[in-house]
Amino acid sequence: GINAEYGKQWYQRRVREGQFLMPSIGYGSNKNTRHLMPDGFLKFVVHNVSDLELLLMQNKIYAAEIAHDVSAKKRKAIVERAQQLNIKVTNWQAKLRSEEDN
Repeated sequence: GINAEYGKQWYQRRVREGQFLMPSIGYGSNKNTRHLMPDGFLKFVVHNVSDLELLLMQNKIYAAEIAHDVSAKKRKAIVERAQQLNIKVTNWQAKLRSEEDN
């Protein structure tokens, strides 16, 4: 039928030089290292200080990343608490510089 033929004619399937490559399972990363950052930690997005308590026992596996919509005031509190709990924070310096300039 018409539908069976249409897939073969799809522009992405016409493999030519300069065309986009088709997504396939071969592009997947190793299961053991998937989602790992170069330093060996996994990211965990944190929105408030109480979210850090979830990482208390996992501080060797997960690193906290402060969400982008957290204010500078709360960021400071999160960074201080993370130091007490020995949790790595990937973006600890974000939004703190502007506060120091004032």
